[in-house]
Amino acid sequence: MTFEDNKVRNRHMQARQLLGRARRLMLYARNKELAPYHISSNQAFLLFVIYYHGQKHPDHKITLAELAQQTDREKNTISLQMTTMEKDGLVKKIREVPKSNQLSFELTAKGLDAFHNSKHWKTDKAIMSALSKDELEVLITLLNKIIKKAEKYQ
Repeated sequence: MTFEDNKVRNRHMQARQLLGRARRLMLYARNKELAPYHISSNQAFLLFVIYYHGQKHPDHKITLAELAQQTDREKNTISLQMTTMEKDGLVKKIREVPKSNQLSFELTAKGLDAFHNSKHWKTDKAIMSALSKDELEVLITLLNKIIKKAEKYQ
């Protein structure tokens, strides 16, 4: 059942369904864009965060906790993704102290190459071009408002 039908009176459910559909379609398009580079949209996002952290803090490698915080994901989720990315040769895990749980990460040459191939966000820009600058600002404002309210239920 879709909520596009005017008979459906629950606008909250319609809005939720539309948000989810837009997210899925954008992720699908982004993953299709990244397929030639053999990385997912999640991996591209992590490469982006690691790269820009390194640009801003060249003497400090990003930690697992910082990655989780900056990507708004759980540490165990990031840990699993980083293990996969290490196996794929995209990142290097660094233990600051031997046998410690404190991990930090840096891009490998392959990861840096993947970052440069994925940093343009062409599909996202093309999709968002359906909105004017003003409409995009309104969308961002409304989404932030929804997020702020939803965070109260965490």
